[in-house]
Amino acid sequence: MTTPKGTLAVAAPNFATTVINDDSHRLRSLAFPMAQWQGVLDEAADGRFSFDSSCIYGRVFDSPSIRSALRNLWALCEHEGPPSRLLARAAGLEILAELCRLGGAPLATAKGGLAPWAQRRCLELMRARLSEDISLDELAAEARLSPFHFARMFKQSVGVPPRVYLTRLRMEKACELLETTDLPVTEIAQEVGYSSNQVLARVFVKHQRMSPTDYRRAVRDPLRVIALQ
Repeated sequence: MTTPKGTLAVAAPNFATTVINDDSHRLRSLAFPMAQWQGVLDEAADGRFSFDSSCIYGRVFDSPSIRSALRNLWALCEHEGPPSRLLARAAGLEILAELCRLGGAPLATAKGGLAPWAQRRCLELMRARLSEDISLDELAAEARLSPFHFARMFKQSVGVPPRVYLTRLRMEKACELLETTDLPVTEIAQEVGYSSNQVLARVFVKHQRMSPTDYRRAVRDPLRVIALQ
Protein backbone atom coordinates (compact mmCIF):
# COMPACT_ATOMS: atom_id res chain seq x y z
CA MET A 1 0.00 0.00 0.00
CA THR A 2 1.35 3.42 -0.94
CA THR A 3 0.32 6.25 1.34
CA PRO A 4 0.94 9.96 0.93
CA LYS A 5 2.74 12.08 3.47
CA GLY A 6 0.64 13.08 6.45
CA THR A 7 -1.73 10.11 6.46
CA LEU A 8 -2.56 8.35 9.71
CA ALA A 9 -3.23 4.82 10.91
CA VAL A 10 -4.58 3.39 14.16
CA ALA A 11 -2.64 0.39 15.48
CA ALA A 12 -4.51 -2.22 17.50
CA PRO A 13 -3.39 -2.71 21.11
CA ASN A 14 -1.46 -5.83 22.09
CA PHE A 15 -0.50 -6.58 18.49
CA ALA A 16 2.91 -6.11 16.88
CA THR A 17 2.90 -3.46 14.15
CA THR A 18 5.36 -3.56 11.26
CA VAL A 19 5.98 -0.62 8.95
CA ILE A 20 8.14 -1.01 5.83
CA ASN A 21 9.38 2.13 4.09
CA ASP A 22 10.83 2.18 0.61
CA ASP A 23 12.40 5.58 1.24
CA SER A 24 13.56 7.55 4.23
CA HIS A 25 10.58 8.72 6.26
CA ARG A 26 9.97 10.24 9.63
CA LEU A 27 7.36 8.30 11.57
CA ARG A 28 5.81 9.45 14.80
CA SER A 29 3.47 7.63 17.12
CA LEU A 30 1.13 8.60 19.93
CA ALA A 31 -0.04 5.98 22.45
CA PHE A 32 -3.28 6.02 24.46
CA PRO A 33 -3.40 3.86 27.62
CA MET A 34 -6.99 2.74 27.10
CA ALA A 35 -7.50 1.96 30.77
CA GLN A 36 -7.19 5.69 31.39
CA TRP A 37 -9.18 6.84 28.35
CA GLN A 38 -12.06 4.35 28.07
CA GLY A 39 -14.31 6.50 30.23
CA VAL A 40 -13.68 9.46 27.95
CA LEU A 41 -14.60 7.37 24.90
CA ASP A 42 -17.79 6.14 26.54
CA GLU A 43 -18.84 9.66 27.39
CA ALA A 44 -17.90 11.18 24.04
CA ALA A 45 -20.10 8.70 22.16
CA ASP A 46 -22.65 7.90 24.88
CA GLY A 47 -21.19 4.38 25.15
CA ARG A 48 -21.96 3.63 21.50
CA PHE A 49 -18.38 3.37 20.25
CA SER A 50 -15.77 0.63 20.48
CA PHE A 51 -12.51 0.54 18.57
CA ASP A 52 -12.80 -3.25 18.41
CA SER A 53 -16.02 -3.06 16.39
CA SER A 54 -15.34 0.11 14.40
CA CYS A 55 -13.09 -1.44 11.70
CA ILE A 56 -10.72 1.49 12.18
CA TYR A 57 -7.66 -0.59 13.15
CA GLY A 58 -5.13 -0.82 10.34
CA ARG A 59 -7.07 1.60 8.20
CA VAL A 60 -5.04 4.40 6.60
CA PHE A 61 -6.91 7.69 6.60
CA ASP A 62 -6.46 11.42 6.37
CA SER A 63 -7.75 13.72 9.08
CA PRO A 64 -6.85 17.43 8.97
CA SER A 65 -8.09 17.92 12.54
CA ILE A 66 -5.96 15.09 13.98
CA ARG A 67 -2.98 16.13 11.90
CA SER A 68 -3.34 19.70 13.18
CA ALA A 69 -3.67 18.53 16.79
CA LEU A 70 -0.56 16.37 16.49
CA ARG A 71 1.40 19.09 14.73
CA ASN A 72 0.53 21.60 17.46
CA LEU A 73 1.33 19.09 20.20
CA TRP A 74 4.76 18.20 18.80
CA ALA A 75 5.61 21.83 18.01
CA LEU A 76 4.78 22.88 21.57
CA CYS A 77 6.81 19.98 22.95
CA GLU A 78 9.81 21.07 20.91
CA HIS A 79 9.47 24.64 22.19
CA GLU A 80 8.41 24.00 25.77
CA GLY A 81 9.67 20.51 26.58
CA PRO A 82 7.41 17.69 27.86
CA PRO A 83 3.75 18.65 27.47
CA SER A 84 1.82 19.87 30.47
CA ARG A 85 -0.97 17.70 31.80
CA LEU A 86 -3.46 20.25 30.49
CA LEU A 87 -2.00 20.19 26.98
CA ALA A 88 -1.65 16.41 26.79
CA ARG A 89 -5.18 15.72 28.03
CA ALA A 90 -6.74 18.36 25.76
CA ALA A 91 -4.93 17.04 22.68
CA GLY A 92 -5.96 13.49 23.55
CA LEU A 93 -9.62 14.49 23.88
CA GLU A 94 -9.55 16.22 20.52
CA ILE A 95 -7.95 13.24 18.78
CA LEU A 96 -10.23 10.64 20.37
CA ALA A 97 -13.32 12.68 19.50
CA GLU A 98 -12.27 12.73 15.85
CA LEU A 99 -11.53 8.98 15.89
CA CYS A 100 -15.04 8.39 17.21
CA ARG A 101 -16.44 10.42 14.33
CA LEU A 102 -14.32 8.57 11.78
CA GLY A 103 -15.44 5.27 13.28
CA GLY A 104 -19.07 6.18 12.71
CA ALA A 105 -20.07 7.12 16.25
CA PRO A 106 -22.10 10.32 16.64
CA LEU A 107 -20.57 12.48 19.33
CA ALA A 108 -22.59 13.62 22.29
CA THR A 109 -23.74 17.15 21.58
CA ALA A 110 -22.33 20.02 23.60
CA LYS A 111 -24.91 21.64 25.87
CA GLY A 112 -23.88 25.25 25.68
CA GLY A 113 -21.08 27.00 27.52
CA LEU A 114 -20.08 27.02 31.15
CA ALA A 115 -22.38 28.38 33.79
CA PRO A 116 -21.19 31.85 34.92
CA TRP A 117 -20.17 30.58 38.35
CA ALA A 118 -18.21 27.68 36.83
CA GLN A 119 -16.41 29.92 34.36
CA ARG A 120 -15.50 32.38 37.11
CA ARG A 121 -14.15 29.67 39.42
CA CYS A 122 -12.11 28.02 36.68
CA LEU A 123 -10.51 31.27 35.56
CA GLU A 124 -9.72 32.16 39.17
CA LEU A 125 -8.12 28.75 39.67
CA MET A 126 -5.99 29.15 36.55
CA ARG A 127 -4.77 32.58 37.69
CA ALA A 128 -4.04 31.34 41.20
CA ARG A 129 -2.00 28.36 39.96
CA LEU A 130 -0.06 29.80 37.05
CA SER A 131 3.18 28.35 38.35
CA GLU A 132 1.77 24.80 38.60
CA ASP A 133 1.14 22.04 36.08
CA ILE A 134 -2.63 22.27 36.47
CA SER A 135 -4.58 19.50 34.77
CA LEU A 136 -7.72 19.54 32.67
CA ASP A 137 -9.28 17.10 35.12
CA GLU A 138 -8.78 19.55 38.01
CA LEU A 139 -10.42 22.39 36.07
CA ALA A 140 -13.28 20.12 35.05
CA ALA A 141 -13.81 19.07 38.67
CA GLU A 142 -13.99 22.74 39.67
CA ALA A 143 -16.82 23.16 37.16
CA ARG A 144 -18.42 19.85 38.24
CA LEU A 145 -18.14 18.47 34.71
CA SER A 146 -16.32 15.63 33.00
CA PRO A 147 -13.08 16.59 31.19
CA PHE A 148 -14.67 15.86 27.79
CA HIS A 149 -17.67 18.16 28.28
CA PHE A 150 -15.65 20.76 30.17
CA ALA A 151 -13.14 21.21 27.33
CA ARG A 152 -15.89 21.77 24.77
CA MET A 153 -17.97 24.06 27.00
CA PHE A 154 -14.93 26.11 28.06
CA LYS A 155 -14.14 26.87 24.42
CA GLN A 156 -17.75 27.87 23.80
CA SER A 157 -17.69 30.28 26.74
CA VAL A 158 -14.19 31.73 26.49
CA GLY A 159 -13.56 31.40 22.75
CA VAL A 160 -10.33 29.39 22.98
CA PRO A 161 -9.32 26.03 24.53
CA PRO A 162 -8.16 25.99 28.17
CA ARG A 163 -4.49 25.49 27.24
CA VAL A 164 -4.54 28.56 24.95
CA TYR A 165 -6.19 30.67 27.62
CA LEU A 166 -3.65 29.51 30.21
CA THR A 167 -0.80 30.61 27.94
CA ARG A 168 -2.45 34.03 27.59
CA LEU A 169 -2.65 34.35 31.37
CA ARG A 170 1.00 33.39 31.71
CA MET A 171 2.07 35.95 29.12
CA GLU A 172 0.01 38.66 30.83
CA LYS A 173 1.62 37.85 34.20
CA ALA A 174 5.10 37.70 32.69
CA CYS A 175 4.59 41.14 31.12
CA GLU A 176 3.36 42.51 34.43
CA LEU A 177 6.40 41.17 36.31
CA LEU A 178 8.80 42.46 33.66
CA GLU A 179 7.18 45.90 33.84
CA THR A 180 6.85 46.28 37.61
CA THR A 181 9.64 44.24 39.20
CA ASP A 182 13.38 43.65 38.88
CA LEU A 183 13.04 39.89 39.20
CA PRO A 184 15.47 37.97 36.98
CA VAL A 185 13.87 36.39 33.92
CA THR A 186 14.65 32.95 35.35
CA GLU A 187 12.51 33.67 38.43
CA ILE A 188 9.73 35.14 36.30
CA ALA A 189 9.71 31.96 34.21
CA GLN A 190 9.16 29.89 37.36
CA GLU A 191 6.47 32.29 38.61
CA VAL A 192 4.41 31.79 35.45
CA GLY A 193 4.89 28.04 35.11
CA TYR A 194 7.80 27.54 32.70
CA SER A 195 10.74 25.29 33.44
CA SER A 196 13.47 27.74 32.41
CA ASN A 197 14.11 31.22 31.09
CA GLN A 198 14.85 29.69 27.68
CA VAL A 199 11.37 28.16 27.50
CA LEU A 200 9.79 31.44 28.61
CA ALA A 201 11.81 33.31 26.00
CA ARG A 202 10.63 31.02 23.18
CA VAL A 203 6.98 31.38 24.16
CA PHE A 204 7.35 35.11 24.81
CA VAL A 205 8.91 35.81 21.42
CA LYS A 206 6.11 33.88 19.74
CA HIS A 207 3.44 36.01 21.40
CA GLN A 208 5.14 39.38 21.91
CA ARG A 209 7.57 39.41 18.96
CA MET A 210 10.48 40.25 21.25
CA SER A 211 12.45 38.66 24.06
CA PRO A 212 11.54 39.22 27.74
CA THR A 213 14.69 41.32 28.19
CA ASP A 214 13.89 43.50 25.18
CA TYR A 215 10.31 43.87 26.41
CA ARG A 216 11.52 45.08 29.82
CA ARG A 217 13.80 47.62 28.16
CA ALA A 218 11.01 48.78 25.86
CA VAL A 219 8.49 49.47 28.60
CA ARG A 220 11.05 51.14 30.86
CA ASP A 221 12.85 53.22 28.26
CA PRO A 222 10.61 53.54 25.18
CA LEU A 223 12.54 56.52 23.80
CA ARG A 224 15.71 54.42 23.66
CA VAL A 225 13.88 51.71 21.72
CA ILE A 226 12.52 54.25 19.25
CA ALA A 227 15.99 55.67 18.72
CA LEU A 228 17.39 52.21 18.08
CA GLN A 229 14.77 51.56 15.43
